[in-house]
Amino acid sequence: PKCQGLARARWLEARQAELLPVEYFHVVFTVPEIIAQLALSNKKVLYSLLFQATSETLLTIGADPKHLGADLGFLAVLHTWGQNLMHHPHLHCIIPGGGLLADGAGWKPCRKGFFLPVRVLSRMFRGKFLHGVQQLYHQGKLVFPGALARHADAQGFGALLRQARETDWVVYAKRPFGGPDQVLAYLGRYTHRVAISNQRLLSLSNGQVTFSWKDYRTGQARKTMTLPAHEFIRRFMVHLLPKSLVRIRYFGFLGNRVRRTKLEECRRLLNVQQSPELGQAPSSEEVLTRLLGRHPDRCPECERGMLIRLDPQRPGRPGPDTS
Repeated sequence: PKCQGLARARWLEARQAELLPVEYFHVVFTVPEIIAQLALSNKKVLYSLLFQATSETLLTIGADPKHLGADLGFLAVLHTWGQNLMHHPHLHCIIPGGGLLADGAGWKPCRKGFFLPVRVLSRMFRGKFLHGVQQLYHQGKLVFPGALARHADAQGFGALLRQARETDWVVYAKRPFGGPDQVLAYLGRYTHRVAISNQRLLSLSNGQVTFSWKDYRTGQARKTMTLPAHEFIRRFMVHLLPKSLVRIRYFGFLGNRVRRTKLEECRRLLNVQQSPELGQAPSSEEVLTRLLGRHPDRCPECERGMLIRLDPQRPGRPGPDTS
């Protein structure tokens, strides 16, 4: 199932020019089980709300003078799976450790090794997300199929909200990255991914699929799981995203509309040389040349001859010998 290798390489090369010489943090926002169940039947609106509530939480608390008092910039990557392929929507946010002061007055760094208080992030995130869910309900944009039908009327929906409010929402900050180079290596594992990688697939035998997984409840112990093929396919298909939903998004001073000018401002304030290729994705040919160590059309055997592709539909070009 693992493809997109070239797309990942191109994306990472484009991000290389955007890295700042500061500490980077990795913060994860997740939702409780009752909300995950609702999201499974309302993917597009609730995944979008997950991005909205996360970004508003980070930008609001980051701008608060009691915490950082500056404009943050970050990217967020949507994952919908756990190691056992069950539905587990959450956002991975990669955030430079600091922000821009108003009117370009300077760059304000975070305290070393500490980003923002996760308890404060968690409570604000819960409030913003549930407010958004309530708005969607009143706008008639949520559906309640199957077991969720008990939450479709006003009383049942109120019970769902109370249950979600009484639950601790998990926001946690992983150990900060050692530097910008580690950020790129890490991003490569977290961006252009599907629910399971090739190396975790162990066998397919007698209609049973066996794969490896980490059980985080037992200290990340490595285990194996065997499922009937139809159940494995069902779990995998759960993580197909709705059409046109963007799973990697940028916010604050890394937002698409302001990224170039804001990053130039950050680099000036941090006394870093400007990058002439800021945000420009290299061509597929350039990326493949770097990955392969040779031009992709050059013969891998003699390393001198060049591959010439012939189109059998064009007149005057010989087609392939199918005999």
